Amino acid sequence: MNRITHGFMMAMALGLSALAPSAAMAQEAAPAAQAPAVAAPAQVAPAAADNAAVATPAPAFDYAKPVAGIGQPQSGEIDFQKQVTSIGHYAYWMHSYILLPVIVAISLLVLVLLLWVIARYRRGANPVASRTSHNTAIEVAWTLIPVLILIGVAIPSIDLLAKQFKPAPKDALTVKVTGYQWYWGYEYPDNGIGEYVSNILPPEKAIERGEPVLLGADNRLVLPVGVPIKLIITGSDVIHSFSVPAFWIKEDAVPGRLNEKTFTIEKPGVYYGQCSELCGARHGFMPIAVEAVTPERFAQWVKTQGGTMPGEASAEAASAAAAPAAATSNAAEPVSTVATTS
Repeated sequence: MNRITHGFMMAMALGLSALAPSAAMAQEAAPAAQAPAVAAPAQVAPAAADNAAVATPAPAFDYAKPVAGIGQPQSGEIDFQKQVTSIGHYAYWMHSYILLPVIVAISLLVLVLLLWVIARYRRGANPVASRTSHNTAIEVAWTLIPVLILIGVAIPSIDLLAKQFKPAPKDALTVKVTGYQWYWGYEYPDNGIGEYVSNILPPEKAIERGEPVLLGADNRLVLPVGVPIKLIITGSDVIHSFSVPAFWIKEDAVPGRLNEKTFTIEKPGVYYGQCSELCGARHGFMPIAVEAVTPERFAQWVKTQGGTMPGEASAEAASAAAAPAAATSNAAEPVSTVATTS
């Protein structure tokens, strides 16, 4: 009996000695397990801030209604649309005050000469025909005068071409325009806005929105006024042509090629254009609707599309880079406090 009791007591002693190190290890691990629990609130804060930012509703953006006579064709119109870009003003001046007067003057001169020859040198007035073979003064005149006229036309023409192909400045807003059969795609790489498509509005929907039939589009190309615009134009399937008469721009959209057009809009408004290159069965149903807005309203529209302005993007990137560092420093302080206490 004594042997049994002695063996039982030895077994109990061995069991207690095995449990003692486990208890000590558990007590040592307890502070380390408590440290993340203390640091957890500091890590939750950035996530809560991100959720708050996502939950903030984007500001509303109301598209403007077109104004009759601005940016669209008019019934009975025989002149160009009113221009709202500097290149358009220059081109319109060249057309109205150089080309048109020269054309009219030459046409009237030829008409007067033709009528004078008919009347002066008819058979009744000249029974005996003149045998004059040449006239040096007239020959010199009809050679030099056309040369001088062509030089006078060439100087502003070359200047206009140079203005149209002038590279965009560094602060220009870049917009990629892609022509499809039969709609347009617009993308804003500077603002982080992916491509969205623009289709023609059905006639009843266009009338409801107060837009001209066959020119209204469901999604407009929104551009700021007073800011240089650089359009990168290309095609996806066949050759299209991006044309907006009020901006004096017309550029082919060629598949596999990037064409560039630069301009600056002067006045807010809604301006319309169309595809100007035969591109298939629905070529006549590819309208272009551009809404020019103030820079403030453009920034508002960018936010509604989930994009950012260039300055805001860099500020957000800096704050995002600083947030993890702040969270790490806040999380490290409780760990050191608990370790010191233990």
